[in-house]
Formats: sequence, C-alpha cells, structure tokens
Amino acid sequence: MPKKKKVKKVKKVKKVKSKNKSINKINDKKTNVPGADEKPEIKKIKKQPTEKRIYNLKDFVVYPKHGVGKITAIEKATIGEIDIQFYKILVEKEKLTLTVPINQQSKLRPIASINQINKCISILKTKPKIKRTMWSRRAQEYDQKINSGKIYELAEVVKDLNKNTDIIADQSYSERQLFEKAYERLKSEFEAVLKVSPEDVQKKMDKALGRTKISEDTQ
Repeated sequence: MPKKKKVKKVKKVKKVKSKNKSINKINDKKTNVPGADEKPEIKKIKKQPTEKRIYNLKDFVVYPKHGVGKITAIEKATIGEIDIQFYKILVEKEKLTLTVPINQQSKLRPIASINQINKCISILKTKPKIKRTMWSRRAQEYDQKINSGKIYELAEVVKDLNKNTDIIADQSYSERQLFEKAYERLKSEFEAVLKVSPEDVQKKMDKALGRTKISEDTQ
C-alpha cells in the first residue's frame, strides 16, 4: 500500500510539470511573435503649431512694443522643411512693417472694445498718482507699462504724466517724451476703435485730461 501512494504522488508532480512546460511554451510563442517588442515609430508632423485666435486681413491688432498696426497680408514661407504662416503688420505711426508668425500670436492682442475705451476715459479723468520715488525708477516703470500692450496701463501713464499744460518748462525732457509716447499709443487705438478723425480723438482725450482750457488759452 505505501508503494502505491508514492507512485500516485510522483504522477501528480509529473502532471504539474507538464502543465508548467505547456504554459512556458505558450509564453515563448507570445514573445517570439514578430514585432512584439518593437516600439511604434513616432513620426514628426512637419506643421506649424497654431493658436486658437486667427486674425483676418485688414484687422487692427496691438503689438506691445510698437502699438496699433493693421494686417496688410497673410503669407507663407518654408523654413527648415516646415511650412510657416505669418502676418505682415503695418504700424503706420512708426512707418514700420512687422513680420509675426501665426504661432506667436501671444505677442498680439485685438484692439480694445468700446467698453474698454470708455473705461480708459474714466481713468484719464481721475487724479494722477504722485510717487515719491526717484524719477529714474518711475521712468522705468512707465516705460514697462507703455510696452506691456495693456490699454489700462497705458491710460494710467498718460494720466500720471499729464501736467495740464503745454509749457515745456513744467516738464523734464524725459517726462515729456514718455508722455507723448503713451499719449500717441493710446490715441492711435482710440482712432482704430472709434473710427473718427485724429482731431476728434485728441479733443476727446484732452477733455478727459482737462487740457482743453490750456489749448483754448494758447489759441
């Protein structure tokens, strides 16, 4: 009797081993499948990435460092086997033509809305902030605001540097330069949004700044 028990145990072990061998064979077959370990090839798409907003021909846009410009053309070019589209933007005030790739639209913004223009007029009517810091530091801050491309910050610079006078002696040369730069930038955007003459825009801005009395006295 004990001998029979031993034989039975051996048979069971053999069966288990045979099962393991069959499983290993199946695994071997899976691993031997051609292309099982090969990674899929990722092909680079040679297209220019684009942003959500698309501007059209003759649209007015604002480029922070140069102000309001008009899109005069939308052109294509191939650079390094990549097709690139770009805008040609004419900044009339500076007699300058900019080339801006479409995938760098973050540098551009659309011109302001009527509501934003009205908010700017409200800013121009408020009292200027008097800062006690050195002029060199203030000049740097004003210059950063002018080149930020943000219309409210531009209006704040015009308001803060406005002296309600056209007398040169009342302003330093650098103050007057920054004021005129900010004033012209803001004025050009007012013109593009309101679609009125430069003279009418100037009257509107000067009235908000309280400069109308000075202009009347000098006439």
